[in-house]
Amino acid sequence: MNNNIGPTLQFLGAAGTVTGSRYLVEANGRRVLVDCGLFQGYKQLRDRNWTPFPVDPTSIDAVVLTHAHLDHSGYVPALVKRGFRGRIHCTNATVALCGLLLPDSGHLLEEEAQYAARKGFSKHKEPVALYTERDARQSLRQLQGHAYELDIEVAPGIQARFHPAGHILGAAHISLDVQGQRLHFSGDLGRQHESLMNPPSSLPGCDVLVCESTYGNRSHVNVDQEAELGPIVRRVAARGGVIVIPAFAVGRAQALMLHLARLQQRGEIPSLPVYLDSPMAVNATRHYHAHHDEHHVSNEDCQRMYELATFVNSVDESKALDRRRVPMIIISASGMATGGRVLHHIEAFGSDYRNAILLSGYQAGGTRGAALAAGVRTLRMFGRDVPIRAEVVQLQGFSGHADATELLDWMRTAPSAPHMVYVTHGEPDAADTLRISIQRELGWQARVPEHLERVELEAAR
Repeated sequence: MNNNIGPTLQFLGAAGTVTGSRYLVEANGRRVLVDCGLFQGYKQLRDRNWTPFPVDPTSIDAVVLTHAHLDHSGYVPALVKRGFRGRIHCTNATVALCGLLLPDSGHLLEEEAQYAARKGFSKHKEPVALYTERDARQSLRQLQGHAYELDIEVAPGIQARFHPAGHILGAAHISLDVQGQRLHFSGDLGRQHESLMNPPSSLPGCDVLVCESTYGNRSHVNVDQEAELGPIVRRVAARGGVIVIPAFAVGRAQALMLHLARLQQRGEIPSLPVYLDSPMAVNATRHYHAHHDEHHVSNEDCQRMYELATFVNSVDESKALDRRRVPMIIISASGMATGGRVLHHIEAFGSDYRNAILLSGYQAGGTRGAALAAGVRTLRMFGRDVPIRAEVVQLQGFSGHADATELLDWMRTAPSAPHMVYVTHGEPDAADTLRISIQRELGWQARVPEHLERVELEAAR
């Protein structure tokens, strides 16, 4: 690394795709990685998780995480396994959630490798996991939690500050002060009016903004979440069906339980048994009690949400659900049906027209969730094609991401225009549409970076 050049920013992920957020800042002879996410979805993206990291992990001084979702934090155990020894800075709630998500991710990766070896459907003679649960637990020792709105020196001459982003517990948009310039990373922004989380705080002044664009080409449908959910539950229950809901364990699962509890309390849906089949989601739900300052759900609603479901912990209990043939609701990770117990539930119930699969969040291209949303009638799982005859519904009101209008409104809260906006973390159409909107509506310079592109920050002035 040349210590004589000015600060640079390199896009190691989330460029042209909605996964794998990784941004490398180099300054003062130091390297700081903002976000350390897994690539998910299309195989050519997932393969990037296995390629050598673009820079030597031992040369990175610190990692700064915007939040705990795996597309932002899920590569941390692999980076540590490959030699990173620095601190991993994040909010206190993100430390708590990473303590759930990362070991669970390692466990699932191990299970998938073992299952593929046992069933013989892997192309590799001896499939191995990217990292193990033990690797993940070891990486947690390097996490360091911080409060919002405090300046922290993460490397000599580089200061970071976390600002509330909504989205999920602990989510932050981050300022990074480097050699007299301020870089700002949106992370995943929450919504202005969301059933669980408080809205994101304003965008502070910055020289360079790196902004997500998950929904950069669309606006969310203005639909009441309970008005959308209630009729689906009633009609599936009336035909004696089972509802399977792939749901992100942090955020989406809690929102679903909150609204189901309210609907049941008002008598607007039948009192079906509800099963939360995700130990991680069970534990994450407890954290909503511990971090009331980050959301606006009352103590009473938190308690109803917590009491609504039967928590399924063991694998045997999960398998027993698949043998039941009575109306019920199963909420299980993962949210895009990329892995986890929900795959077994889709396999068990997806072939019966009486049942339903509800998709409750964004479905990245190349995932099984995206295939279901597109109307496929067979789904490739466990080395075979599983028929899908169940009703598939993409819920419109449960997104935890700001839409295009909300992203632009958030940018308008800045006291002045940045010199450049780099639009990332979106599929190509979403990212480019937001780029055009930023230029036309705000009059700011904006562009969509390429994967592995490096920019000199002075050039943005």
